[in-house]
Amino acid sequence: MTAPEPPPMDDVQSAIVAQARSYLGTPFVHQGRLPGVALDCVGVPICVARALGLVDTAFDIRGYPRQPDGRTLLALCGQHMTRLDAAAMRPGDVAVIRFERVPQHLGIVAPYVHGGLSLIHALGTTDGKGRVVEHRIDADTLRRLVAVYRLPGVA
Repeated sequence: MTAPEPPPMDDVQSAIVAQARSYLGTPFVHQGRLPGVALDCVGVPICVARALGLVDTAFDIRGYPRQPDGRTLLALCGQHMTRLDAAAMRPGDVAVIRFERVPQHLGIVAPYVHGGLSLIHALGTTDGKGRVVEHRIDADTLRRLVAVYRLPGVA
């Protein structure tokens, strides 16, 4: 199973993707909120939404552990974004994935340069060299997909 081809993007979706891509290469730092300096997976969509005026510039979510509780993560996503059916996933949306059993990671969906969809996310590594990266949403990523949300103010 592969990600479907994305439909053409509107201006807001294009802005979300462009803003998220501007963070590529930013070092991973737990609870980081400084694009270009330090971001974590929650920081990517928060900073994108702040930069585009989709949320107040003071909006933030903090206090979560390095390995977030999946139920709390989903509850917070549901409190601040609109949940979608996974089949409706499109560029500019926020994907929640799991690495093991519980949802613990967020990323911005984008159109992949070679077709299909990609995920822009801050990926921590055990060697401390994690960064904001973009990779194709493949069958393995789709199996790990738990939920899809739309940022506030996006139709």
